[in-house]
Amino acid sequence: MCDPLVKKNKSISSSELGLRLLDWYDANRRDLPWRTGDPDPYHVWLSEIMLQQTIVATVIPYFGNFMARWPKVEDLAHSDLDRVLHAWQGLGYYARARNLHKCARVITDQWGGQFPDTEEELLKLPGIGPYTAGAIAAIAFNRPSTPVDGNIERVISRLHTLEKPAKTIKPEIAARAGEMMPAERPGDFAQAMMDLGATVCRPKSVDCPSCPWSEGCRAHAAGSWAQFPVKLPRKPKPTRHGIGFWLVREDGAIYLRRRPEKGLLGGMTEIPSTDWREKPWSADEIAQFAPTVSDWREVPGKITHTFTHFHLHLSLVAGVAKPDEMGNGIWCQPDEFPDHALPTVMKKLVRHGLNSVDAI
Repeated sequence: MCDPLVKKNKSISSSELGLRLLDWYDANRRDLPWRTGDPDPYHVWLSEIMLQQTIVATVIPYFGNFMARWPKVEDLAHSDLDRVLHAWQGLGYYARARNLHKCARVITDQWGGQFPDTEEELLKLPGIGPYTAGAIAAIAFNRPSTPVDGNIERVISRLHTLEKPAKTIKPEIAARAGEMMPAERPGDFAQAMMDLGATVCRPKSVDCPSCPWSEGCRAHAAGSWAQFPVKLPRKPKPTRHGIGFWLVREDGAIYLRRRPEKGLLGGMTEIPSTDWREKPWSADEIAQFAPTVSDWREVPGKITHTFTHFHLHLSLVAGVAKPDEMGNGIWCQPDEFPDHALPTVMKKLVRHGLNSVDAI
């Protein structure tokens, strides 16, 4: 851990800091399945999309599964979207999976299976924003790009004790990182900063004695690493409410449907539900959202789920379908639920339905 006493900060040139980081990286780089001696743009792209809002330990088995199913970008492009969504289950932020499939098709159909090698062209592809474009350009093509993720925000903010919220000064952070980047190894430099933030300059449990930049780090010298990066005030998450419709056919099958392609959980399979709103629903209001007319009965209990911007409380009502109704949608026997691309919140609702509906 860092010595809490204030230390004298040494003045070290940007170029020297860059070389020190690469020396540290050569000795301490993480062994990750998408890192190879000759970086494969497909591997880099897939891993960077998966790593958005998701930790490395979670991503590793998903990456391995995708590689086993779709070893080339053309294989992914030719796959059915439902298979991709099903394989993505548990990673969350499902728009990433939809854009992943779209992007694979663009790469295959318009680029002959070869990824463009510049940030400008990469930014035109579905699901690729400034960070991902910069990461692919640097890591896969060794372009002099400085992507800025959460790890890099933290490392640079501490190194220079930047007083403004990191989210508001990404161009400055990128510029400061770029000053240290050795011309011959931009890809390794980007990955080195990511590794430094993930393994040494961590959010809480820092390891300053192991850091190649500790002598030049202002936050280390001042014992103020815990104050950086400066964060924007956190807004409280609202709570929304919804009602799910557990519709059962005579043979025991449950009715499912696909959500619209655009919007939250787009294209995923779901238990039909009302809109999700901040005001709780009354029994008189829900009929307009029901998939069919039925004698809906309230199921005791509810499930809770937290999304990035809100908490969700979902209750269930159960009903029986008439034999000649509900020709559209998906009828699913209870043992067939694992075959469908259900997001985590719907898996919770299904478990609640299977455990509770028979008891009412």
